This record gives sequence, C-alpha cells and structure tokens, in this order.
Amino acid sequence: MRTLIKNGKIVTEAQVYSGDILVEDGKIKEIGTGLSDRDADVIDASGKYVLPGAVDVHTHMDLQAGRYRAVDDFYDGTVAAACGGTTTIVDHMAFGPAGCSLWHQVEEYHRLADGKAVIDYGFHGVIQHVDDSDLKEMNEIAEKEGITSFKAYMTYDFMLKDDQLFRVLREAGKDGIVIAVHCENDGVIGYLRGKYKDEGHTEPKYHPLSRPAGCEAEAVSRILHLAAMADDAPLYIVHLSGREGLEEVIKARRSGQKHFAVETCTQYLTLTDDLYQDDREGLKAIMSPPLRKKEDQDALWKALSDGVLDVVATDHCPFNYEVEKQAGAKDFTVCPNGAPGVEERLRVMYSEGVAKKRITLPQLVKYLCTNPARMYGLYPEKGALLPGSDADLVIFDPAKEKVLTHRDMHSAVDYTCYEGMNVKGDIDLVMQRGKTIVKDNVFLGKKGDGKYLKRSKSVLAE
Repeated sequence: MRTLIKNGKIVTEAQVYSGDILVEDGKIKEIGTGLSDRDADVIDASGKYVLPGAVDVHTHMDLQAGRYRAVDDFYDGTVAAACGGTTTIVDHMAFGPAGCSLWHQVEEYHRLADGKAVIDYGFHGVIQHVDDSDLKEMNEIAEKEGITSFKAYMTYDFMLKDDQLFRVLREAGKDGIVIAVHCENDGVIGYLRGKYKDEGHTEPKYHPLSRPAGCEAEAVSRILHLAAMADDAPLYIVHLSGREGLEEVIKARRSGQKHFAVETCTQYLTLTDDLYQDDREGLKAIMSPPLRKKEDQDALWKALSDGVLDVVATDHCPFNYEVEKQAGAKDFTVCPNGAPGVEERLRVMYSEGVAKKRITLPQLVKYLCTNPARMYGLYPEKGALLPGSDADLVIFDPAKEKVLTHRDMHSAVDYTCYEGMNVKGDIDLVMQRGKTIVKDNVFLGKKGDGKYLKRSKSVLAE
C-alpha cells in the first residue's frame, strides 16, 4: 500500500520547506516536489504542516504508586497519545517488590503493554537497589531487550544514595547505558512535609512549599557532579521544573561537561503554582516536582530558545480527581503524585511556543520529536522525516483554533489541567507506520497494533 502526501510544508528540526512525501510499506520511500504515483492514495496537505510523529520519552502507563494505580493502561494511554500526535512512547517502569531483580519489572511491563498499545513503545528500566547482580542485569537487559536506559530516584521509598548513584553511573557509562534521574533532595522534602503536617498545614498550597525549587537545584547539581566524576557517564535529567535547577545545568554546560541531557515538561512551561491556591485545581495539579512561578516559566522558555534544554516530555501519570486524588483532599502528603498530559503536549506547545514566538517550528520538532528519539536510541527510525524512517507523521493545521476540554480527550482520567485553554492550531491526521490512526480527533487504530521497540544506544553514549 502506498500513500502520497502532497503540497504540505514539511517540518524538520532544521527547516520548513514545501514538498511531498511518498509512503510505502510503512516507511518513507521518497521526499521531493512534484511527486506522483497513480496507484497511491493521495492526501492533500495544502496549507498545513507535516511533522514527524511526536516521541514522548516520559510517560507512566498503568503505574502502581503505593496504594494507587494510574488510570490509563497501555491501551487508553496510547490512544490518548495518538490523538495528541504522539506515535512513540518510552515508558518509565514503576518500582517492583522490595528486593526484586531488574528483570522482574521488565517481564511485568511486557505483560502490561503487549497486545494493548496502539502506538510503538519502549521501556526505561528502574533501579531501586544496587548490588553486583543488579549491575550485571542492567547490561544483560540492555543487550537482550534493547532497554538502554534505566531510571534512578534521589527521593521516594526506593531512592538511591550518593554512593549507589555513583556506582550505577560508572557501570552504566562502561556499557553506554543512559541513567535518567529524578532530582530532588529527599532529606529537606521529608523534613518540610513532616513540619507542615504537624502544624496542620495540609492543603494543596503547601505542596510546592514542601518541595521548594532549591531542593531540585541541589539535587541537579549533585547528580551532575556525580556523573562527571564517573567519567562523564551518560545522564538524563528528567522533568526540570525551575530556574534554580536550570542555573546548575548552565554551569555544567559552561564547564564543558559532556554526555548529559535535560528534559522539561509541558506543565512547567505553561502552568504555575497559582493553581495550588484553589483546593480543587491544586489537588489535580499535585505532581513532583510541583508547578513553579512565572519567572521559572520564562527561564525555561528562554533555555529552549537558546538550546540549553534538550527535550519536552509530559510525565503523563493520571489519577482520577474524583477517586484517587481525593485521598489527598485533607492531606496533600498522601495524594498520589501525577497528572495527565500526553494528549495535550503538541497542541499546547505549538500554541504557547511557536504561535507566541517563544520557539520556532523547527525547535518544536527538535524538542518533541527528533531529540527524544536521539536521546533514547530511536533515531532515525523515529522522530524524523527521512527516506527510510518509519512513516510516523502528523498533519497539523495552523489555521484552526481549539478550546481544550476534557470531553474531547481520550485518556481514562476524569480531567485535564488545561481545561478551557484556547490553542492555536490543531491536528488533522496522525499516521503510524503508514497507516492513518487518527483523523479529526477520532481514533481509527487497533488495539495491540503498537510494536515493542528494542532501542539502540543513545547519542549521549557516543
């Protein structure tokens, strides 16, 4: 089967140009002008942008977090992703039982995702303790499963201490494995959460006060130094939320440190901690790190414009407001952390970023498509419009406007943090490996059509 996309404005990380794309057998066969094929189905993209399918390398589908489970499984969550223009995810595994091997969660996540995902997917492993067998398994899993990245936490129940982090980074560096790290100072957070709770200050507005920006900045600085001492081991900092942490990143870049990348998320660019002043909206927005202030947003947008940051992801981790989130209605410290976002990202980033001239259209593709694929060993199969790449693409109409509402979303969750936001531009069509899976916000794909991706090594390991 062949499809010819005609007259679109093709967008890459480097340029925007007019052209046609011929798709055959799930791959991009040819890109040019004046292409014709009498046997191909023709899609007219006049006046519209043709983008690579977006790649979200930070999602939490079917996550078990303590007593609560994220409400999107790998079917609901990937349908939402597809309808938002995302054609590939790399999902972060949840912690497994205490003392379990690294293989335990690999096997569990194959069980959760196989036969359900509607878009292509991979996994990040998770490290919750460190011994010789864990380090050996990390390399085995990378080689056998193509899971070439593992996540470590500097807070939460299975956080790693500095000596453990250093050991993991050093071993990962030898094998070209990327270590993704959640950076917050656990000791300060534990003290502040306990202090506010003892004082009876348990409303959502105390959530950001219990996890101040300095906690992130200190941990970002510490992990950058640890990675540098581990021979510049490949490091990926997830969900950077504020200016103070960004300043530590800039210091490391200026010092010449190599082999690290930094991600921020849609919510930290577009929402502020003002939401926590409203108990209802604040409960919906309890996530870690918390939302920050307008000046933090401005700093992050400038960093994207200047090329200091590398990726915009979502940290999609949805819990229903009317059910799971209510656990924190009287005590924010027991509210499950996380919010939806996988479906909103492309529209919000185009409207708030490109349309408002904070970033360019090629930068949008760089941060949402190409760089995520590069950082996690998926490029050029994913995140690119090149001959030989998978025919994953989005036809985007910049002339349309849309008001984001929960009723138009496809996630199983019962709210969106972007309710009522007017966005410029909308998605006409989404194609996965040459097959149209979304058209006019209607999902046309099939459960289980997503392919598990064995990933190669990251550019950070080069």
